[in-house]
Amino acid sequence: MSSPTFTDLRKRLAEGVHPGQCDEIGVRRLWWAALDTLQQELIRLNVSQGIWLAAPLPALHEPELLQHLQGWVWAPEHLDQLRRGVAALPARLGLPIKGGMEARGEGLFNYQRLALRHDDGQDPVLLVITPCLQVALALHGEPQQRQLLMRCDPTSLGDVLSLLGRRLKDQSPNDAEQLHAALEALGPLHSDDDFTGRFWPSIAERLTVSAPALMLQPVVSPATKPENASDDLNLLEALTHEVRTPLATIRTLIRSLVRRKDLPDLVMKRLKQIDVECSEQIDRFGLIFHAAELQRQPTEANLAHTDLESILRSLAPGWSEQLKRREISLSLDLDRGLPTVMSDSHRLEAMLGGLIDRSSRGLPGGSELHLGLQAAGARVKLQLHVVLPGSATSPANASPAREELGTVLSWDPTTGSLQLSQDATRQMMASLGGRYQPRRDRDLTVFFPVQSDAD
Repeated sequence: MSSPTFTDLRKRLAEGVHPGQCDEIGVRRLWWAALDTLQQELIRLNVSQGIWLAAPLPALHEPELLQHLQGWVWAPEHLDQLRRGVAALPARLGLPIKGGMEARGEGLFNYQRLALRHDDGQDPVLLVITPCLQVALALHGEPQQRQLLMRCDPTSLGDVLSLLGRRLKDQSPNDAEQLHAALEALGPLHSDDDFTGRFWPSIAERLTVSAPALMLQPVVSPATKPENASDDLNLLEALTHEVRTPLATIRTLIRSLVRRKDLPDLVMKRLKQIDVECSEQIDRFGLIFHAAELQRQPTEANLAHTDLESILRSLAPGWSEQLKRREISLSLDLDRGLPTVMSDSHRLEAMLGGLIDRSSRGLPGGSELHLGLQAAGARVKLQLHVVLPGSATSPANASPAREELGTVLSWDPTTGSLQLSQDATRQMMASLGGRYQPRRDRDLTVFFPVQSDAD
């Protein structure tokens, strides 16, 4: 009998479940909301023992859990090579060395690394078994029929564990014995009907209050894409996980600290600044990865009535605070009473933040960023204009020295700043209904179509 694949495992979890109706973006947001929901539930239950198994990358990132649970992670073999190219990232926050077990304590986590196969697919899978809560999560489905699977019934969990046990026995008999022993110590499988009742409402609540952040996307199969394009996305996936995991952990710890009432005002101020910086970087890498996904598989725009003026006015205070930390000012010149445009308001917010970041990164203190919005015939024109210190009218007289890194990223070697490439930015804006036109230096213009009366 051949060794089971993770594709087999996902099919088992999907048995008896109607096909989904999500697109790729929506199902990835569901995945991250599910991970947050599950981890917070485990922390609330004060779980101190158990096992977890995941593919194609570690899914858990809460240190309170990783220090107590024993794990097995199936990941692409090429990530070993990718990690060697990211020497600046601390190894203890990334994937463990192949074939070794990370030690517990002081931020080092207890999980074993195993190789993923080509026929395993790249949709994420996570199985967590503890004495009080036992859950399997996975993404599954064809394009535009994507869905989040959650099973916590003993029959499904038992079948999945049987498949994983056979897989481990073929790949690493010693690990198979460890898993069997760990499961014996945890006792029989059981259902938690209370968690089932809380799970989906909790996800809905998280989605209503969270902006799009990081969306971990699948690695492109070499059979369907040129090798260099696959390598680009492989590297982005590895970097995305390496960056998001420590930042998410730091942000969680920061938010637990700011709830205390005994911290000095200066400490509280610094903690909140760290929280904001973490969130900005998580969102920035999420934007980069969404651009990579559009390169891999362009999706049909899903546009609707969008009040662009209202969006800009609501986001401007946050942008001003962000720019103020770099001694850059933001001014608005927004016409009132403009017609609604056709776009995707939720995704547009993240993209507009990316444009602000792109235009302002690397500017000297004292610079000004002017944001304008005016009618332009059958369209609405959004403009970003940069003025360097010392002149109220002259634009920035030097463009950033950007070098293209593949199809998605550009890099400024003078500052080390990583941004979306011009082509990726243009494609991202097109998916949101906008026509992106970079101007001289750092200036840019985006035209959005107006919702006509006939529509």
